[in-house]
Amino acid sequence: MQAHFMAIAIGFILDRAIGDPPNWPHPVRWIGTLISKCTAVLNNGRARVLKGAGMLFIVVFIVTAIVLAIVWSAYQLHIAVGIVVEAILIAIGLAQKSLRDAALDVYEPLAADDLEEARKKLSWIVGRDTDTLQEGGIARGAIETVSENTADGITSPLFWAFLFGAPGLWMYKAVNTLDSMIGYKDDRYREFGKFSARADDVLNFIPARITGFLILVFMKNEGGIPLGKRFVGWSKDARNHPSPNSGFLEAATAWQLGVTLGGKSTYRGTESVRPEIGPGLRPLQAADIKLTIVQMHMASFAFWMLMTIIGVIFYAIA
Repeated sequence: MQAHFMAIAIGFILDRAIGDPPNWPHPVRWIGTLISKCTAVLNNGRARVLKGAGMLFIVVFIVTAIVLAIVWSAYQLHIAVGIVVEAILIAIGLAQKSLRDAALDVYEPLAADDLEEARKKLSWIVGRDTDTLQEGGIARGAIETVSENTADGITSPLFWAFLFGAPGLWMYKAVNTLDSMIGYKDDRYREFGKFSARADDVLNFIPARITGFLILVFMKNEGGIPLGKRFVGWSKDARNHPSPNSGFLEAATAWQLGVTLGGKSTYRGTESVRPEIGPGLRPLQAADIKLTIVQMHMASFAFWMLMTIIGVIFYAIA
């Protein structure tokens, strides 16, 4: 158990400080290749829901089994080797630095009034159309991405790492990658990706809510709204979001910053309107992107500390 906690701590720090090296052959790409090949074979004909469930099982089993074998073999060599290998696998599965860098790539040109470059960099991290967005719309896209991915890319993987080590983290990453690739409600994936989308919702359910609560408690209250009112607004707005989990992140961010998120976006020319969330005390601006990055770091650290404390208490009692 002590080695397990040490591996998580080292992995968390490595990801924060170093992140993924450039041109790194990231395992998520390999998972994506496996998903693409399975999809090409299975996503056709009848019984697509069952075929999608079968692919979910196959991908998760393969990924988890490989990571489990690597971690087990490393610990068999020596406990220090096991800690280092597990820490590296955990670090690779987290996204603190990459998420920060992606947001800063949008913030820097936006703060310099280079809207064209800011739109271009935003298009790399969001699916919406960015060609006509102004400062507020660009900032909203970056803020929503950082907020949502604080759970998807950091605290949810950490949650499953604390429960099951690096194999648990990569089990989550496999499901999350499946959801991002086939968890759509269009004609092509509505049936085939149904189980993957539901599995991702289940795995994110607890960590998303804990993370949103930590944002409310630890992030600086930029809007000057009392905690009780922010908590009520957060709880209400989170349930208006189309995602059962992302709303708890975005609503927490909106209420802490005192701004409005959600609203109108376009995807390949098709307009999409989501309910607006947050108090809307002021318009969004470039500086809010940096505030959201700080929020991501603070919430991630608080989550890691909370899980560590709970784990130590549980270990002491057991």
